[in-house]
Amino acid sequence: MIARRRPWVVALTLTCSASMLAPGLWAFFAPESFIAFVNYHPYNEHLTHDAGAFQIGIGAALIFALIWRDGLVAALAGFAVAAGLHTLSHYIDRHIGGHSSDVPSLALFALLALIAIFVRIRRSKS
Repeated sequence: MIARRRPWVVALTLTCSASMLAPGLWAFFAPESFIAFVNYHPYNEHLTHDAGAFQIGIGAALIFALIWRDGLVAALAGFAVAAGLHTLSHYIDRHIGGHSSDVPSLALFALLALIAIFVRIRRSKS
């Protein structure tokens, strides 16, 4: 079910994806360095992790859109990446604050997206 695309569309899409993935990965994995570079204060480690998670999800969705013709599957896959990293962000930053229910409730959304992807792909093969 891999979509065929024109090379220039692929190149532009990958460029757009990189514009989300690069800062998203930086913000998620090196939040202090990222905030120092963008000169944004006050520093908030958890918020920077979350922003990185969502940017990575957007970049991933663009790549998934190049792989799958089904736009809903691509969008859900990007959401699953963002939701999974958002869950990880809350787990990593649990010492900063939040609620004990944050990690399981956020993980549930990632799981729901994966279930929706599975059902959608399975039904399209029938």
